Amino acid sequence: MALKKIILFGGTFDPIHLGHTTVAASTAEFLCAEKVIFIPAKRSPLKSFPPSASDIDRLEMIKLAIAGHEIFEASNCELKRLAPSYTLETVRQFQVEYGSEYSIYWLVGADSIDELSRWHEITDLIDECNLAVMYRAGFDKPDFTGYEEHWGRGRIEKLQRNIIPTPLIDINSTDIRKGLAAGQDVAQVLHPSVVSYIHRHGLYKANPTKSSD
Repeated sequence: MALKKIILFGGTFDPIHLGHTTVAASTAEFLCAEKVIFIPAKRSPLKSFPPSASDIDRLEMIKLAIAGHEIFEASNCELKRLAPSYTLETVRQFQVEYGSEYSIYWLVGADSIDELSRWHEITDLIDECNLAVMYRAGFDKPDFTGYEEHWGRGRIEKLQRNIIPTPLIDINSTDIRKGLAAGQDVAQVLHPSVVSYIHRHGLYKANPTKSSD
């Protein structure tokens, strides 16, 4: 019997935008997944600075952006840990929670490929879940062949099988924060409820040049 599929989508989501939700929906359809769980990171282990918005604000914006999507959920599991939080820990947590009937996928952007060698226990992560790498506008088609010497042919073949042909949407959180700080209208790339939340809470008026996740 085929395993049920759960997609974990981690990131800073600072703020979450329509590109995030569009590629998540596309990936879920492509994989016939039962659920996509958005997991905001407290702080990326590969970045020396925290997100611009608070943990609570980023989680609330995710909940607003995914409202109405039946298979979308949000989890605060990484926000409850001491920073930084590692992907492998999160994957193992959900494997325990969902059990052997489920196959866990972790959604990764093509812009993260060059950083994968720096991820915590990356070979264990490749072995223990499915790293589903999606296309991203402005970046080359995902290709892992350069890592074969370090990770082995079997892992490279697994990564190549899990490349997801998602829509090429040229949106990133860095540009959104810069636009908001400059007083520009960014409503076309954010869920309306997220736009309202940002203005209501006065977010992104300073430090607009941080992470692009």
